[in-house]
Amino acid sequence: MKRRDFLRDSALLTVAAAAAPELLSATEHQPAQEPVDAEGPLIVSAPMLQNFAETSVGVAFAVSALANGYVVVGGKEDLSDGRKVKCGGFRVTDINDKVMLIRLTGLKPSTKYYYRIGADRISFKGGYKMKILGSEEDPVTYSFTTAGKKTKAHFCVINDTHAQKVPVGLALEKVAEINPACAIWNGDICTVDQTMDELVDIIIRPDAARKGFAARMPWLLAPGNHDDRGWEARRLERVWMFRQPEERASRDWDLGRNFAVRMGEIAMVGLDTGEDKLDSNRKFAGLFNYTPYREAQTLWLRDSLKRREIASAPYLVAFCHIPLFDDNPKANPGDVYPDDASPEYTLNWAEWQRTCARMWLPLLEKAGCQLIITGHQHRYRYDAPDRRHGWAQIVGGGPEMGYEGKGANRHPDAGKFPTVIEGKVTGGQLEVTVHNLLTGEVQDRFTYKKRR
Repeated sequence: MKRRDFLRDSALLTVAAAAAPELLSATEHQPAQEPVDAEGPLIVSAPMLQNFAETSVGVAFAVSALANGYVVVGGKEDLSDGRKVKCGGFRVTDINDKVMLIRLTGLKPSTKYYYRIGADRISFKGGYKMKILGSEEDPVTYSFTTAGKKTKAHFCVINDTHAQKVPVGLALEKVAEINPACAIWNGDICTVDQTMDELVDIIIRPDAARKGFAARMPWLLAPGNHDDRGWEARRLERVWMFRQPEERASRDWDLGRNFAVRMGEIAMVGLDTGEDKLDSNRKFAGLFNYTPYREAQTLWLRDSLKRREIASAPYLVAFCHIPLFDDNPKANPGDVYPDDASPEYTLNWAEWQRTCARMWLPLLEKAGCQLIITGHQHRYRYDAPDRRHGWAQIVGGGPEMGYEGKGANRHPDAGKFPTVIEGKVTGGQLEVTVHNLLTGEVQDRFTYKKRR
């Protein structure tokens, strides 16, 4: 392109953007030219440990103004051996005015580390007019332990919190009381969330009494169908980070929400069931593309189950949001073309995912998976192993606090309660406890023997 043509076209684009700023993609966030609040605190949340693995973990925290975040991490509590890791990975740092995402790599499995978070307040007026106005560090030194064969085999699962204060608060308090080695948020953290501020408030600093809920306990994510709805939710990884590309095979770079992690005697596998409606459903205007995404996850799952640390684990537990099985013949299986509606089924959305089940269950069955933990249906259920399948399925409860329906149709329903599902290896077996957050009592308890 000739220089004068480039300048002309650039000018036209500038005029068009000024005339219709709403056409600018929300994923290409334009930083504020000056800090939002140069006097108030820059770091406005405790850190959140995300997507931990054997040799890596992510650290996220919220900021109030344009910033460049960092983590100082080391093996000594005084951080005298600490190294500074900046947000954004290679090349340039990811300055923005909402959330800092720092990925710590090169760690050792089953090892305790200490860390402290900090951020530089940035003034950015152009490519040659940027400067640091000051720095701020959280005075607290936190710690975490990486995944691995020697890590405590103990997890908790919450699901379908839908950004509702009461169930979120109860779930976070229960998880803190149990104090597992890690926790899994098994989908539908969100409902339909349009702004980055909403996502930050829901995920990193939820409206709950317990602050710093993920500062010392790593969390994993198996997304739900609602977690991809809304404008900013289409880029959820801006708040809940992917693993770095170098942590995954090149074929799987876009599968940053999947995980296969060894934690003590348990191999934990996370899958993304995606939407509860078909890509063809006209409500979504052809803007969803889950069919090839599920196929890509199938290849990833096949290979992940063969990894030595996963294949050798005595227990294999899978996590996904939408159930992979339902005995109810009226339950919509999610493959009713084109708009999910049929008089054969009660609801016009997938109550379970037959498409995913056909692709993933043969692999999980062959690998000796003992348990699949799901959510989505907002009602607790246990599906025991039988002649058709060797695995059990636990469906976690939803956010309703003992009621069903809305408005004039609202009525008591004791079967509607949120859950925390706890799993730990004790006495030579995997013990799973379902905690009812409405009554505060244990709803059920199950045990599983070692596979093979």
